Amino acid sequence: MAKATTRATAKAPARTAAKAPAKSATKAPAKSTGKTGLEWLRARMDKLGYRSLEQVANEIGINRGNLYRYFSLETRPSVALLPDLCRALAASPAEILKALEILRSNERI
Repeated sequence: MAKATTRATAKAPARTAAKAPAKSATKAPAKSTGKTGLEWLRARMDKLGYRSLEQVANEIGINRGNLYRYFSLETRPSVALLPDLCRALAASPAEILKALEILRSNERI
């Protein structure tokens, strides 16, 4: 029984310690780099005068649902779509890839 208690006690702090840095590491880049995902897209839409996801999707030539899924970080767009995203959102490839959390804030392309 002592071993089971030791194992449970030993595992519990390891899990807590493992989770804490992971959360901090995940949150820290988002704070330092600014907005990502849908938050970035909405801010960009406001800046460029788009009123709906439908408008942006039409400009890019894709389905509104796909655009939403890309920026809600559910799926990733194909590389072939990157130039159209850049054009419609008036952003560099690096900005788009960072907003989609494909590229880290400290990485360059």
